[in-house]
Amino acid sequence: MTLAELYRDLHRHPELAFAETRTAAIAARRLRAAGYEVAEGVGGTGVVGVLRRGAGPTVLLRADMDALPMAENTGLDYASSVDGVMHACGHDMHVTCLVGAAEQLVGLEWSGTVMAVFQPAEEVGGGAQAMVDAGLFDRFGAPDVVLGQHVAPMPAGVLGLRAGPSFAAADTLTVTLHGRGGHGSRPEAAVDPVVMAAATVMRLQTVVSRETAGGDTAVVTVGAISAGTVANIIPDSAELKISVRSYDPKVRARTLAAIERIAVAEARASGAERDPDVVLESSFPTVVNDAGAVERTRSAFDGFAVVDPGPVTGSEDVGVFADAAGVPLVYWLMGCADPALFAGADSFERLREIVLGLPANHSPLFAPVIDPTIERGVTALVAAARTWLRQD
Repeated sequence: MTLAELYRDLHRHPELAFAETRTAAIAARRLRAAGYEVAEGVGGTGVVGVLRRGAGPTVLLRADMDALPMAENTGLDYASSVDGVMHACGHDMHVTCLVGAAEQLVGLEWSGTVMAVFQPAEEVGGGAQAMVDAGLFDRFGAPDVVLGQHVAPMPAGVLGLRAGPSFAAADTLTVTLHGRGGHGSRPEAAVDPVVMAAATVMRLQTVVSRETAGGDTAVVTVGAISAGTVANIIPDSAELKISVRSYDPKVRARTLAAIERIAVAEARASGAERDPDVVLESSFPTVVNDAGAVERTRSAFDGFAVVDPGPVTGSEDVGVFADAAGVPLVYWLMGCADPALFAGADSFERLREIVLGLPANHSPLFAPVIDPTIERGVTALVAAARTWLRQD
């Protein structure tokens, strides 16, 4: 099966977090066939492939495997065959490129160890930590560097790389507002959690606009509201699901505190008899690229256009591996859009305009172009790995 065929197959068969059994089995099978020592079920559905070639550094190459709980609307002939599940963030492309890079590295000269890590559950923020907790480094040894990449709607062949804070920390919260249910015709006899939720959502907009300094960065998004079942019943409760992004730990702490303060205040202002429940469901740390490691790795990307994308407000848990091992991290964006779409873009501003007009990650229309994204993604991983492995 070619890499293009592999990608189409993975895209057609997406799997949710910690349920990536089919994807993991395929990755394990390809690694074994290439000559890697392979372990499956690491941290749930994680796969680790190790190729040792004498003394030298250990390079961890990472790809995430999980899809998203959303319906696909691309119209592709290899679109998702699973109702309500889609590879809308490109993890199928990440798996394909790492498989290709692992296979290609077998035929090249180098000394050291390649550790290919196929991680579950990035989208829920638990996969990397689950693998670490399962003894990843105790079982297979600690790496000297962690490398990885993430697709983005830039031209295929373009890489986005920066030193320092590169991807935002992310926190997901569930806020449950407690009212008192009743008949829709008699709101005076109830405490309406729907109105409470609406007021809370509007007030939360001030956390960024009125409580965050202009030089700081925070994003607060209410992505889901759930309350009630029919029009004429006031429900007992309403639930908000909130996503928070930040780079600075102090900004993060202030933002989380403000969300809880506002939820409690709106509940009390509405006459609620019980304060809301505010539950932190998951957290991603800030992805911080090591400056020296970035410069060393950048030297491998001579055949690419490398740009500084600025701090990305999207989030990633790849930094968990580097933090747990105490080693440098280098994580970059890889373009996955058809380069022909950017013909005539003669300035960075025009390039940005085109990017903003394309379906982005987590869109039901997100569809990386297969050629040349796969070839470029494989080449980038191989080049970066060889920069760190010993060249005899």
